[in-house]
Amino acid sequence: MKTKEIVICITILITGIFLGWLLFGGRTSAPDHDVSEHAHSSAEAQVWTCSMHPQIRQDQPGKCPICAMDLIPLKTSGSISGESIDPDAVMLSEEAAALANIQTTRVSRSNPLKELRLYGTIQANQSLLRSQTSHVSGRIEKLFINFDGESVRAGQVIATIYSPDLLNAQQELLEAVKMKATQPALLAAAREKLRLWKLTDPQIAAIEQSGEASSLIDIEAETNGVVVDKKVEQGDYVNQGSVLFDLADLSSVWAVFDAYEADIPYLKTGDRVEYTLQALPGKVFSGRISFIDPILDRMTRTVKVRVETANTEFQLKPEMYATAIVKASLKQHADEVVIPKTAVLWTGKRSIVYVKQPAAEKPFFTLREIELGPSLGDSYVVLSGIDEGEEVVTSGVFSIDASAQLEGKRSMMNNEAMPSVSGHTGQDIPEKGRQQTKHGMLKVEGLCNMCKERIETAAKSVSGVLSASWDADSNELHVNYDGAKTSPDAIAKAVAKSGHDADKYKADDKVYNALPGCCKYRK
Repeated sequence: MKTKEIVICITILITGIFLGWLLFGGRTSAPDHDVSEHAHSSAEAQVWTCSMHPQIRQDQPGKCPICAMDLIPLKTSGSISGESIDPDAVMLSEEAAALANIQTTRVSRSNPLKELRLYGTIQANQSLLRSQTSHVSGRIEKLFINFDGESVRAGQVIATIYSPDLLNAQQELLEAVKMKATQPALLAAAREKLRLWKLTDPQIAAIEQSGEASSLIDIEAETNGVVVDKKVEQGDYVNQGSVLFDLADLSSVWAVFDAYEADIPYLKTGDRVEYTLQALPGKVFSGRISFIDPILDRMTRTVKVRVETANTEFQLKPEMYATAIVKASLKQHADEVVIPKTAVLWTGKRSIVYVKQPAAEKPFFTLREIELGPSLGDSYVVLSGIDEGEEVVTSGVFSIDASAQLEGKRSMMNNEAMPSVSGHTGQDIPEKGRQQTKHGMLKVEGLCNMCKERIETAAKSVSGVLSASWDADSNELHVNYDGAKTSPDAIAKAVAKSGHDADKYKADDKVYNALPGCCKYRK
């Protein structure tokens, strides 16, 4: 009985092992092999770089030859089967893109409007400024205008003047009246003399009827306005033609704005302008540009732009601050591509954006150089470099560019991709045609900044030298060079020819003696 049970148990155990092998055995061996091969290929393709000096590229971990920092593995974009990925594209994982707040915008064409913001003040309309003068010489007996800002209406008596000359002219009139029958021309001449002194015909008729000459004359305002400058006081003596008051008619005013040089091409006479005042928030005033100053102020680099505005309610007062907005249509850039300003990175003369590569499962971004047109405030017109419908990065652009720099690809700091990988021991990479970036240190004698410039220039003149830096304190010359094109020995020879002793090569005495006195390092 026991033997039969043992046989049954062994049979069940063997059957279970066989079924398990059928179900799982064939599936586990192949993936293990694939994973090992994938890990092996990944290890072979791994590149190591320095976070501070991304030009350092090695195929093994170690220390940076420049700053001695630990090298870090270089992230590569890799490839995705069935998709064409630009080798210069930067790949971010979905998690990294979310942390960097990467946002994109699909660009389109439009008829751009350039919005200009101008600042200025309200000024009195200079074409309506008037000066009230005295038409006779004499002394001001009474003054009816007491302060600046007082309103005056046409015909209002503003002053009474005592005038001996006017008294004599009235007496001549009265004598001429007595002889009007025999000498009518004399009477006409006496009347005309008083008219030239701005006496009205009713005033002249009143003198003739009364038969009495008066030494006092009333001066009447000739126009409506506000006194902007009171020039006399009661009791002052004035001459004929002396200015008593300056008057400004504020029923129409000027809004005068400053426009910078860059804004001048987009402004023209007749453009409609809307502006607001700090003193009247929420209220919008409008007008048209009536004049643009043809002369640029050399101190502020601006021109004056004038907008004439009716002021029937007298709300606009001179010297109020005003802010204007002008929307100028750019007809010369009609139907052009427009992109947000946040998408653009500037690197001197270069303007670059990052474009999202379409039809990729993971986010790939490619650097694109573009030519910018005029600024539209929060956006730019693009003249070339990008097409309608492409997706540009508008947020997190610096994060993508930083990744590109670490990967040794084109970026805002590097117009060309970084040199390819060099071996940790300086051995050539088997892949044909790759650049071998190496670092070397040479002892070079020198003293001053002139020496530094001469040594570095001599080193950089050697074909294959990527960078050179000489330290005056340690007399060490650090160079990064292409091992396939040059060597430290060739660099040392070139430096010695410039007049500086370098390792085993000594500079020629004639070249050394020709150096300036501050560069004579030999004792």
